[in-house]
Amino acid sequence: MPHAGDIIGSLRFAAIDFESAGAARGDTDQPVQIGIAACSSLEAEPELWTSYIATDRPVLWSASQVHGITTEMLADAPPFHALWPDIRSRLGGAVVAGHNPATERKFLRRFPGHGFGPWLDTLVLGKMCVPGLPDYSLSTLCDALGVSPSVDALLPGRQWHDALYDALASFLVVRFLVRELKLSGQPLEVLGKAVGK
Repeated sequence: MPHAGDIIGSLRFAAIDFESAGAARGDTDQPVQIGIAACSSLEAEPELWTSYIATDRPVLWSASQVHGITTEMLADAPPFHALWPDIRSRLGGAVVAGHNPATERKFLRRFPGHGFGPWLDTLVLGKMCVPGLPDYSLSTLCDALGVSPSVDALLPGRQWHDALYDALASFLVVRFLVRELKLSGQPLEVLGKAVGK
């Protein structure tokens, strides 16, 4: 597991995003899509992986309006637990990035003792490094940094709120800021409050 004193340029990174079914009052939300962009270092090209995830309840209309995933699209999707080997191989031993990753951390708690992290929050990182934006949504941050065209080029035909698209966007935000601020030779702790356990 990476530590605060480890040099950023020597670390593995993985960015993750989930899309969910949405939750009616009193229900627990469930993931319906996962996307991970992982690499051996920030200078390497990320390996991209995504999967739909089976759910035992219908995708809410309101959630489908955000990400475009319908219950019918999940008909042949694997159950979440079946994806564990793929998730572990991509996130294990990496700094795990996400944009306000509370949902990602919540869904990964279904695998107790996984030990992923430390976590790097691109929302906090964006606020630290790019002050004055009108908002800090992932799309606004990527547009401000000029990385949106790179996400489009690597994932043509996908868009915001696709789990793989959002994961890749988070990865590219981290890579861009580390390069621009010349942080690859610095310890991970230099990212301060953006890094958590």
